[in-house]
Amino acid sequence: MIKRTVLGALGVLLLGYLAIAITIWLHALDLLGHPPQRAADAALILGNRAYRDGKPNPCLTGRVDTGISLAKEGGVRQLVLSGGIDREDGRVEAEVMQQHARDAGYTGTVLLEPVSSTTRENLSMSLAVLQTAGVKSVIIVSEPYHLWRVERLARAAGFDRLFDVQYAAAPTSCWRRWGMLFKGALREPLAIVNNAANGYF
Repeated sequence: MIKRTVLGALGVLLLGYLAIAITIWLHALDLLGHPPQRAADAALILGNRAYRDGKPNPCLTGRVDTGISLAKEGGVRQLVLSGGIDREDGRVEAEVMQQHARDAGYTGTVLLEPVSSTTRENLSMSLAVLQTAGVKSVIIVSEPYHLWRVERLARAAGFDRLFDVQYAAAPTSCWRRWGMLFKGALREPLAIVNNAANGYF
């Protein structure tokens, strides 16, 4: 009886986990197929691990590349880069992103939020930077599987009340690699459950 109850509970948890994962992926594919349609004052690019295997993390730089593409196409006027100290190597994610943008030839305005260490902090700590710059509309950039959670955290942080918000899914090399897809599928539902359990959205 106890074994059956435990197996039943595990089955329910697994089904819930799979439901969240499927929701994330369907939303990711929808965003990839529907990029932002309106120009905005700024692209807010969310941070990630700064370096991987001694090189700038392609999961991070790919997000910056998406922001640069938006700027080149006239979709945004400036980039806001959000991310604090990487605990693994001590680099500041926002500064790594800024260096990548400059190395890639981007000469436009770059604003930094160099303190945050979580997605929720990326959003909340970027509010003052955006408001000081007079931003009224913003495109939030991250990887496709990340954005379902980002949208809900953004609502909780008041972004939809303060700015006209759109979302851009960054088709980074991490997104396209099966290993990173698998990692995202495993990790992101857990992050969603954790954020919900803590009342963040």
